Amino acid sequence: MWHPDGWDVHVRLGVLTPHADVGPESELRAMAPPGVGLHAARVPFAAMRRGGAAARGGGEDPTVALASVRAFAEPPGVDDAVELLAAAPVSVIAYAFTSSAYVIGGRAEAHMVARLGERAHGLPVVTTCLATVEALRVLGVGRICLVDPPWFDGTLSDLGRGYYEDAGFEVPYAAPCGLPDGQDGQGLVRPGDLYEWVVPRVPDEAEAVVVGGNGFRSVGAVEALEAALGRPVLTANQALLWSALRAAGAPTSGVVHYGRLFAAG
Repeated sequence: MWHPDGWDVHVRLGVLTPHADVGPESELRAMAPPGVGLHAARVPFAAMRRGGAAARGGGEDPTVALASVRAFAEPPGVDDAVELLAAAPVSVIAYAFTSSAYVIGGRAEAHMVARLGERAHGLPVVTTCLATVEALRVLGVGRICLVDPPWFDGTLSDLGRGYYEDAGFEVPYAAPCGLPDGQDGQGLVRPGDLYEWVVPRVPDEAEAVVVGGNGFRSVGAVEALEAALGRPVLTANQALLWSALRAAGAPTSGVVHYGRLFAAG
């Protein structure tokens, strides 16, 4: 007599996402096991056009504006969003944004997490890059191949390399993905294309592949990439979900087809 109405969940995860980005919610909902609800709050991000495309630095310059990326992590926008989201019955708040960590660095990211935790009235706050670092350590990985979205320029990708090197990892390869990127850069990416681009570029010495960018369509290729490469593949939203489930005290083993990380506990 009664049909599912979305209320019958055991844990609710709050998600902070750039205001025009549908990537984090799309991938997190695809991966989330039964009994896990997702509830998103939009955070203003100046470097994003209507429709979800990343804005550029000006003219034909393909640079994502680093000042806008830095501003995303600063008060008041994200802080106000956290406080409003924390008023809902969520168990954890997940920060679905990669590039701000690249720009501000790991130490400032940790300070941001502490600041947001205060606005969240003690709820745990997990972030994409800190989640990825934690996941790599759980998996026992020391050397990574870092692939970033096509709308990241070389400067931002180099900052990503520096972020993971500062965290203690070797990064023998780091570069933006060379897939098409236009007005709808996110929508142009297909899992099969990402697979074909990544497989021949992973150096033998890399023990895992890290795909940055929460707006980068990638989780659909994880299982195939791991089968082809014989090593773990971590993506932004995958690592974020893993960390959020752990912070909420929920099992991760219910997530299947999205990488060996979820079996690591």
